[in-house]
Amino acid sequence: MRVYDLRQKEVINEKDCKIIGCVVDIEFDAVSGCIIALIIPGPGKLCGILGREMEYVIPFGCVRKIGDDIILVNVKIEDVYVKCKY
Repeated sequence: MRVYDLRQKEVINEKDCKIIGCVVDIEFDAVSGCIIALIIPGPGKLCGILGREMEYVIPFGCVRKIGDDIILVNVKIEDVYVKCKY
């Protein structure tokens, strides 16, 4: 599987069965090459026109299953919601 393939999948939280969004980026360890986290955009400001304030950074250890169409994660959403740096 390629990183591009991850970007095509919706992320769903097992805890509440809600769609978090689609992966837009990944964080990885440059030394080992292992994926550290999946990055998913948060809700947009003013219907998404003005960009986003927050994003979800989901540790790769919280990924339960990667299927053909979706990625199942088990997270407490408040713990993975972080302020954007840009």
